[in-house]
Amino acid sequence: MDPTLAPDFIPPSQDSTKLFHSRPFSAKPGTLHNPKVFLSSSDDNPFPLKSAMDLEEIPTGIIRQATVLEDYRFADHLLTPLVDETKEPLVIVACGSFSPVTYLHLRIFEMALDNIRESTNYEVIGGYYSPVSDNYRKPGLALAQHRVRMCELACERTRYNETLIEIEIDRSSSWLMVDAWESLQGQYTRTAVVLDHFDHEINEVRGGTKTKNGDFRKVKIMLLAGGDLIESMGEPDVWADEDLHHILGRYGCLIVERTGSDVWGFLLAHDILYKHRKNVVVIKQLIYNDISSTKVRLFIRRGMSVEYLLPNSVIRYITKNKLYLSPERVKYIL
Repeated sequence: MDPTLAPDFIPPSQDSTKLFHSRPFSAKPGTLHNPKVFLSSSDDNPFPLKSAMDLEEIPTGIIRQATVLEDYRFADHLLTPLVDETKEPLVIVACGSFSPVTYLHLRIFEMALDNIRESTNYEVIGGYYSPVSDNYRKPGLALAQHRVRMCELACERTRYNETLIEIEIDRSSSWLMVDAWESLQGQYTRTAVVLDHFDHEINEVRGGTKTKNGDFRKVKIMLLAGGDLIESMGEPDVWADEDLHHILGRYGCLIVERTGSDVWGFLLAHDILYKHRKNVVVIKQLIYNDISSTKVRLFIRRGMSVEYLLPNSVIRYITKNKLYLSPERVKYIL
């Protein structure tokens, strides 16, 4: 059977750029494939599942984060009750530019989750991206509304259920969310204040998390960051000492080591970090991943492919909104 004759066939976009290599099929943004069309390879379908259904680029249509502070609502739809009452409930928060969000930004959450399950007495009940506001004034920073939206797209996934022969919506292991509060502030917001915001929303407004017997337990909030962030904590005039004591003492930090970095050596050399070392969890990358947003932006400006560096939904959003095409001065990074 000629696939172009299928009733729900959608031809590839005529506006595609070098961000994608050519493909037999492509779904328009916001369009859901009919699951009855070419779900698997067969005599009637010469194309395998991968080319017939590019699942991750299909938005799910969930409620989005607000674009103005007056409409803001804290996202809690994926927070889960505590299952093991012998463990301490934990929410992980990643603060950053996410311009754009990459697979490494997704991957560090999974690395943190593995480490926590293996080496700590915490039970993760949710994870959040908190993009910075436009007032951060960092080179290459797309508008906050774009960065929030790309993070939302990156958190979304689809799952194919072979029994029901339909597409079910899933979202990045059903635990990652995006919070736009920081991005909507009229000024740059310190990380210590952002963590206070999450503590307020989860533990004060919502009373923590429920246990199986219906009681409420206070949730621990921890910052998730790369080795470059922890190293910046040792640079003069970058972080206030009181903020470091507040972040590391009250909340704690999950640090993902980058290639060639020595986080423990750095903790040993820094007085404040060493004081709070028991509240710092160092996560070693077992498979090194050095994808950086800076490199991605550079590739886009040079007309190079960024496929397999970002979720397809994020690539399509960048293409549609013509992001990262303006000149940007960068250091030699390759």
